[in-house]
Amino acid sequence: MTANGWLQFAVFSLVLLATVRPVGIYLACVLEGERTWLDPVLRPLERLIYKLAGVNAEKEMNWREYAFAILGFSAVSLVVTYAIERLQAYLPFNPQHLANVGPDLAWNTAASFTTNTNWQSYTPESTMSYLTEMAGLATHNFFSAAVGIVVAVALIRGIKRTTSATIGNFWVDTTRTMLYILAPACVIYALLLVAQGVPQNLHAYTVAHTLEQPGQAQTIGEGPVASQEAIKMLGTNGGGFFNANSAHPYENPTPFSNFLEMLSIFIIPAGLTYTLGRMTGSPGHGWAVFGAMFVLFAAGFAVAYWAESQPYNAIHGAAQTGSATAPAGNMEGKEVRFGISDSTLFATITTDASCGAVNSMHDSFTPLGGMIPLANIMLGEVVFGGVGSGLYGMLIFVVLSVFIAGLMVGRTPEYLGKKIESYDVKMAMLYTLIFTLIVLVFAAVFVLLPNVGLSSLNNPGPHGFSEILYAFTSGAGNNGSAFAGLNANTWWYNVALGWDMLIGRLLMMIPVIALAGNLAQKKSVPPSPGTFPVNTTLFAVLLVGVVLIVGALTFFPALSLGPVLEHLLLKSGQLF
Repeated sequence: MTANGWLQFAVFSLVLLATVRPVGIYLACVLEGERTWLDPVLRPLERLIYKLAGVNAEKEMNWREYAFAILGFSAVSLVVTYAIERLQAYLPFNPQHLANVGPDLAWNTAASFTTNTNWQSYTPESTMSYLTEMAGLATHNFFSAAVGIVVAVALIRGIKRTTSATIGNFWVDTTRTMLYILAPACVIYALLLVAQGVPQNLHAYTVAHTLEQPGQAQTIGEGPVASQEAIKMLGTNGGGFFNANSAHPYENPTPFSNFLEMLSIFIIPAGLTYTLGRMTGSPGHGWAVFGAMFVLFAAGFAVAYWAESQPYNAIHGAAQTGSATAPAGNMEGKEVRFGISDSTLFATITTDASCGAVNSMHDSFTPLGGMIPLANIMLGEVVFGGVGSGLYGMLIFVVLSVFIAGLMVGRTPEYLGKKIESYDVKMAMLYTLIFTLIVLVFAAVFVLLPNVGLSSLNNPGPHGFSEILYAFTSGAGNNGSAFAGLNANTWWYNVALGWDMLIGRLLMMIPVIALAGNLAQKKSVPPSPGTFPVNTTLFAVLLVGVVLIVGALTFFPALSLGPVLEHLLLKSGQLF
């Protein structure tokens, strides 16, 4: 570890902190229908969209209608993307004349991008045409990000409202999110990336003849990269235009682009914590939730950075001394351009925030360093998390924290004026247990079927076990990053991971929406001496503790087995 590495972390943290309030205020204004500086330009377009779509913007929905709209919207968009992939050979904007995507891979990819997971079992530049990237995958990056945000806001409305049967209008919320938040930000973002050297064109790939190997040609991929990169990062999507994602110089060419991409992953999830405080009338509570998220993030980075900065025991007899250009530590899989600190920070951010756009491979991390990405996803992507999903996942833990605090003082738990009763706790636990169940069931099935799950492994033993566990954890957590070493592009893995991602996204949203609807119906209770304060540092500490305890009870014993065994074997000098 170096002072420069910690300085980079500090600068990133300070810039992130400076964005929380302005971003949070703007998000609240947009999603509450208040006037914004974009209204003169976008309000007429918004009204036209409602008219063409037949949406009554004044009619709100109850929680069942809201949930049904989410499921219907996701199902239709999944089918459309699947059709585009299966027909891409006959569609325009395919200068490389790429073939149609196979049925199992098309299913996996459509499910992946529908759920904000963006898991890639394929090499994008040799599999997906420009039209598929733009009309199928990039549009889903907008759709899935918007869905995550509106679910979080629906839950906030449930907390805020009293004796209300409705929690908003899904079609209005989604339209405003894409029109006023994601689209304008991505236009500016894409132009900044183009200025840094990221390609944005519809040309066929360039064929270059190298000087080192005369007579041999090199194909250089290009295309509409910047536009997809912008929403990929801002919407915490992942799913790069190139197989190497943000390790590819065409996706991430400069130190400034690297910093911008890291910041953009966290900027909306962090801002939503202030939106929570503003919409509920308790700014201190929003900051308490932000503080809990940041403590978990900083702790994860510190552990991973320490582990990756140590000499790697698996490299026997190799020089472990460092220099200015090659620091001591585990540089395998790291970006030499950015070093261990930035590569580790990027990897920590992407697994915190439901974004598979890593610029280092988790498979090449040290065992303890690799366990941090796995643990981040196991906690439910609540460390800022995906846009929206991180906040509503953390609010599930808030409900559990308030419930535990209420038991400690011997009275009915209260949260911002709402009594937390058995139904609310059941929905919170259902959300938590669905995730645990699908990860463990899918992982167990594929571990126990050698011809199905084990035949795709490149590494035996505990390391291979970690690869399978990580794949299904990443899918259910809608993260999309991979531990590598596992060939997941098989019929069984493509189909199973597709269902893993859909259940982990859509089925887990239903308890959240149900919780929002139940809270909205309740009366507000004024605080009393027995009410646990939720706008204090003490609450942030309690929230961190509950997140870690629930994670320890539900995931860590089973899912950390692979990295722990791997660590012990490496410490004893055994390789496998």
